[in-house]
Amino acid sequence: MAADTLRFYLDENLPIEIARQLKARGIEAITVRDLKQLGDNDASHLIRATEMGYVLCTQDDDFLTLAASGMAHKGIVFGIQERHYIGAWVKFLALLHAVATPDEMRGHVEYL
Repeated sequence: MAADTLRFYLDENLPIEIARQLKARGIEAITVRDLKQLGDNDASHLIRATEMGYVLCTQDDDFLTLAASGMAHKGIVFGIQERHYIGAWVKFLALLHAVATPDEMRGHVEYL
């Protein structure tokens, strides 16, 4: 994948089917399960995603707190579990991938 396109890191609260559907569209996406990091703490996930150059995707509002505290990140996409299902996530992330750059997402929180 080109360094100028968004890549997505899905935390353990999101269905892995989202990553599968993104990959089918040619969009790079990894899950916490892929990395064998289930159960790791939120700060570690955000640090790992940042070091890898990935936008972190989550339904866990603890990541919003970390971002608000000034923790550096390559972008966070936040959705509400009761409102956003697999199709909504896939459509939104595919659109974001098409219109946003990694530079635009750095330090930015996007709400689904």
